[in-house]
Amino acid sequence: MSMTRIPIDSEQIRQQVEALAVYIDTSKPGWTRRPFTSWYEQGRTWLRQRMRENGLSVRQDSASNLIGELPGTEAGLKPIMIGSHTDTVTGGGRFDGIIGVIAGLELARVLKEKGIALRHPLEILDFTAEEPSEFGISTIGSRGMVGQLSAEMLLRKDPNGLILRDGIRLAGGSADEIAAQARRSGDVALYLELHIEQGPVLEQTGNTLGVVTGIVGIHRFSVTVEGAPNHAGTTPMGLRADALTGASELVLAVEEIASQRYGEPVVGTVGRLFVEPNAANVIPGRVVFELELRSLSTEIVEQAAAALRSRAAQIAERRGLGIRLDPLSQSEPIRVSEEVQSIIREACSAVGPTMELPSGAGHDANQLARIAPIGMIFVPSEGGRSHCPEEWTPYEQVAAGIEAVIQAVLLFDQQLPLTAR
Repeated sequence: MSMTRIPIDSEQIRQQVEALAVYIDTSKPGWTRRPFTSWYEQGRTWLRQRMRENGLSVRQDSASNLIGELPGTEAGLKPIMIGSHTDTVTGGGRFDGIIGVIAGLELARVLKEKGIALRHPLEILDFTAEEPSEFGISTIGSRGMVGQLSAEMLLRKDPNGLILRDGIRLAGGSADEIAAQARRSGDVALYLELHIEQGPVLEQTGNTLGVVTGIVGIHRFSVTVEGAPNHAGTTPMGLRADALTGASELVLAVEEIASQRYGEPVVGTVGRLFVEPNAANVIPGRVVFELELRSLSTEIVEQAAAALRSRAAQIAERRGLGIRLDPLSQSEPIRVSEEVQSIIREACSAVGPTMELPSGAGHDANQLARIAPIGMIFVPSEGGRSHCPEEWTPYEQVAAGIEAVIQAVLLFDQQLPLTAR
């Protein structure tokens, strides 16, 4: 099927990205916009205004997700949803998540300027707190939307003592209504997301666009290592119960176990660690760190986790420590249906060189896949860099990705509902 090209002005995209990039915590490196902060709310105030300018009505749901809505022409059809997130990791960049939200804005603008009316209602989403949060949970807003924020999760506290349910209220939501308002299977016709690849494959292969075939599942754990604090100068090496050396051995075990050969690749990371009492002349008595395991296979992640628990027990016995692994959160791997991939491939191929590839990062799409067909489009990440200030995608490539999203939405609007999930 031939498609009429819909050129997107890369300079206009640059202006929008740079406008949102103003709302950051300048005391932190890079472009830091953490959820449940004043900078995050300032960014959303900017986004609300852009949504209204592009003809969308704006509201927030009970999980504090920001939603821009446009009605469809046919009664009874479920919405097509375009979304991503505007929060960042500490020291993050300007593109991760943000370009997916701006793609929704551009879609609304093009529909308005060209007088195109979709059969389906359209929802543009800025999901709350997609990145790992200070509450030990990621994809908070999309979890809430699909009824996956448990009572235990809502009572978790951040390091400052803020309870998540209160954070959601301060951000414009209502934790008491999340369960009742949760979307169910069949409530959404399709979820589509544009994102940077966050890896080097598209750049190295010379492709402008990627059709995502699947998204890894992520299992996160909080690990507590209990030892015995003592004087660093007077306690002989053989009589120590050093929590940090035990934790260090387990961190290296994460690397070793994740590097083994499995039916699907596994990656394991420890990126956050706290030492108590954190003094140069005291043997560490307690270490808490967070680890995650990722793979396209739940069974393989569980196999790696079991191996880590076994190794932790060995380390604890040998070193006279207590070691506990507590699950923090879990998202299941997602396989994008062949039918969705086919339509996205058609849209992308009309815009630029295209290939298929899996996503090694988690996304809000992991949660939306519980209730609807999902699809994702990738654009290149220069040098494969992401979650750092050096994160960069040329604006011409972002514009190509946005055009592909628009073309895909026009195709899906005519072909939904799909026959396969």
